[in-house]
Amino acid sequence: MSALTKGELHAFIAGQRYGVVATVQGDGATESALVGIAVSPELEIYFDTLGETRKAVNLRRDPRVSFVIGWDNEQSVQLEGIADEPKGDELVGLKRIYYAAWPDGPTRESWPGITWVRVKPRWIRFSDFNRSEDVVRELSL
Repeated sequence: MSALTKGELHAFIAGQRYGVVATVQGDGATESALVGIAVSPELEIYFDTLGETRKAVNLRRDPRVSFVIGWDNEQSVQLEGIADEPKGDELVGLKRIYYAAWPDGPTRESWPGITWVRVKPRWIRFSDFNRSEDVVRELSL
């Protein structure tokens, strides 16, 4: 297994528009949703949601998150991390990155109850099913 750099992962994730996020419900069951994503140079995944949705409530109760991003050309990233809702200067920085990927973000910001989520990755796996070698490369963070 060859090493995969953060730059390579960032380029791949930044080329994607959406990801499927799985959260844990109060009863331990999982729930998934498609969300529009943006990625920071630190490989943090950002998305917005309405603060009272089941997804947001689940994230506050149990911030562990799994993501599947991509499948273009049979390539994908699987990511596990911890979610939070940044405030202050961290939120300003998150929005700058998010708005670069989603120019309509400022419009959604005016929606009542909107919240911004950051997922700090703990483990990432890149899968490329088009290659005969190095099909899966992992990065532990």
